[in-house]
Amino acid sequence: MFYKIMLALLALVAGFASPGMGQMDARTYPIIPIPQKIQAQKGQFEVSAKTLISTDVKEAEIDWVIQYLNQHLQSRMDVALPVSKSGKKSASAIYLKLLPGAVKPESYRLTIDAKQILIEGGDPAGLFYGVQSLIQLLPDGDRLVLPSLSVEDHPAFPYRGMHLDVGRHFFPVAFVKQYIDMLARYKMNRFHWHLTEDQGWRIEIKRYPKLQEVAAFRKETLIGSYNNQPQQYDGKRYGGFYTQEEIKEIVRYAQERFVTIVPEIELPGHAQAAIAAYPELGCTGQPVEVATKWGVFENVYCPSEATFEFLQNVLTEVMQLFPGKYIHIGGDECPKTQWKESPVAQELIRKEGLKNEEELQSYFIRRIEKFLNANGRDIIGWDEILEGGLAPNATVMSWRGIEGGIEAARQKHPVIMTPVSHCYFDYYQALHPEEPLAIGGFLPLEKVYSYNPVPDELSPEEAKYILGAQGNLWTEYIPDSDKAEYMAYPRMQALSEVVWSGEAKKDFPGFIQRLLVHLPRLEKEGITVANHLFDVKASVKSGDGNGVRLALHNLAQTGVVRYTRDGSSPKAVSPAIEGDLPITSDGQFLGRSFLEGTAIGREAGVDINLHYAAGRSIALTNPPAKQYSGSGPGALINGVAGDAERYNDGEWLGFQGTDFEAVIDFGEPISFRKLVFRFFNSPAQWIYAPREVLVSTANLPEQFGQESKTRLVPPNAWSGKQLQSVLIYNTKARFLKIKIPNFGIIPDGYPGAGNKAWLFVDEIVVE
Repeated sequence: MFYKIMLALLALVAGFASPGMGQMDARTYPIIPIPQKIQAQKGQFEVSAKTLISTDVKEAEIDWVIQYLNQHLQSRMDVALPVSKSGKKSASAIYLKLLPGAVKPESYRLTIDAKQILIEGGDPAGLFYGVQSLIQLLPDGDRLVLPSLSVEDHPAFPYRGMHLDVGRHFFPVAFVKQYIDMLARYKMNRFHWHLTEDQGWRIEIKRYPKLQEVAAFRKETLIGSYNNQPQQYDGKRYGGFYTQEEIKEIVRYAQERFVTIVPEIELPGHAQAAIAAYPELGCTGQPVEVATKWGVFENVYCPSEATFEFLQNVLTEVMQLFPGKYIHIGGDECPKTQWKESPVAQELIRKEGLKNEEELQSYFIRRIEKFLNANGRDIIGWDEILEGGLAPNATVMSWRGIEGGIEAARQKHPVIMTPVSHCYFDYYQALHPEEPLAIGGFLPLEKVYSYNPVPDELSPEEAKYILGAQGNLWTEYIPDSDKAEYMAYPRMQALSEVVWSGEAKKDFPGFIQRLLVHLPRLEKEGITVANHLFDVKASVKSGDGNGVRLALHNLAQTGVVRYTRDGSSPKAVSPAIEGDLPITSDGQFLGRSFLEGTAIGREAGVDINLHYAAGRSIALTNPPAKQYSGSGPGALINGVAGDAERYNDGEWLGFQGTDFEAVIDFGEPISFRKLVFRFFNSPAQWIYAPREVLVSTANLPEQFGQESKTRLVPPNAWSGKQLQSVLIYNTKARFLKIKIPNFGIIPDGYPGAGNKAWLFVDEIVVE
């Protein structure tokens, strides 16, 4: 219903500008991803029951492309169009042709004039993508009248992917096919299918029936957040797997849509389900259960000859099912505790002359790679496969950040970028309290769209190793198809434009206007989408000495945003906000979008506390991590407390392995008596509150007095996701320096052991 209202109101929306397009109407040219070149022409063409679909291309793949187009047109017109495979001419026709000569793979040209529609592809995939653009151009309504235009288009990156985790939650075949349909519609060409996990094994392996009988099912499932204490379970057996016949059908379905499936068989970690079925694969030999909660588990494959035989047999059947070049072997989050205690693992380290367990993991990966290479396949692994030495022919999927991708590219290895900061669609996408439970974090649509897969740190030669990017949909908190759609769309559409159109062609305002056309169509198809385009977004600016300012807007950049100061819902007569609103007193500010007096979208608000530091100047000695820099240092003194559950909401600043040091300049000496600090605390996500805070003051720069120290509670006494520290500090000064040492290296027995801990800092309140 939301989008039905929105469509009616869109008649009020003016046209928008996009690069290379001139002034155009979003409802006339709603192509996502935006083409490399599009030019409006005079005239129009109407598709009718008399329109002929004609081609002289003999390749069998084109037959299905024609069928795909005709099925869509038939769904709109209730009649199938006539088809000619001899290139027959007609007064009204849609012609499909292959371009002669050397052209870019997957490229196409689309020309519409008053007499015909011509789709020319650089290859069959290009023709298919030309058909997708044509379908997107078709207007809503009974008459299929298209404006005359010319399009020349090709992808910026060869790898354009989406991932689906079916290990944590199992999804039916019908949904997997629909997911592939959506990838194809938006010109994504890789489907990364995460098939095995600690919580469930989802692929039939005929040689090992217990994988279906035991590993595919868990006795119960965690309810609510992993961080809830005590943890609760539903007590219901859960699971499922895809038969090999079902997989063959899905592979065929994807091939018709020019989508290559990349299957993932996790190793050597995330293997508890397989070990539950065959305990001899583990290091202890003891029975274990298929995991019932989320996280990283100590039960990993033992590097024995029996394990390698098992994995080679499994991968042999996998290769028989999936014809693509790549097999994803995981390689991430592999605890080494059991290897350190395993006689088999330690003997292998000695025998192979390895230095440690990290090199043992590299040996494990290299051995599997050698087997797959011998069978004509290449491996992809998460960026942990860099540790201990990279396998010779491996492609690296950089997820923990961009650093792994940079390192792999410099080693001349292919890279697929999928950093948590921009590509993890299991993160929250809005801060509204009605948002469904997610794993954490905050990744709004505009941040996905802002991503550039090629890091600035790479030279032009190194950048050639970046194949593209992928969006990941991990399903710990995604139990069904409706929620999977809600979390994926429209962030997937944003990523499609990143990887197809490229940095030079991106245009976020134009993308939003085109998206306003697509979302109602998806809703009409019964697809659940995240309806946040008219939701109000609130941002508070501070930190430059010019006070605190509030901005309220919606992504659609349409209508009027009205606000209140007392937390009450805005009405059509509430004051409108234009530009930044200076904040001169505490308040609970709430805004909502209005179009022609009608409220639309969700309201949003922010509580602002004008403590002594709010709106002053702040400088950091060490910058936060790029992906967790929030709205900048000013977020620490803007009077707004960060979200209690989401550490990347723009209010928290994150530092990995780096100490925090800041200087606040009040502009003049002021008297204050208390400092309040807030830290995020989530060891399961490698985030640790600090052990202490040190403060000092000065009236002249760089003349700070003796530091005062407050010690915080030890790690084993932490509870909840936040730790607040209050320091009584009666003094008068102009400058306040705050030092917060990072926790350091994560200890054994905790997730991420051996890695640098994250420190997340929120509002620094001065009273």
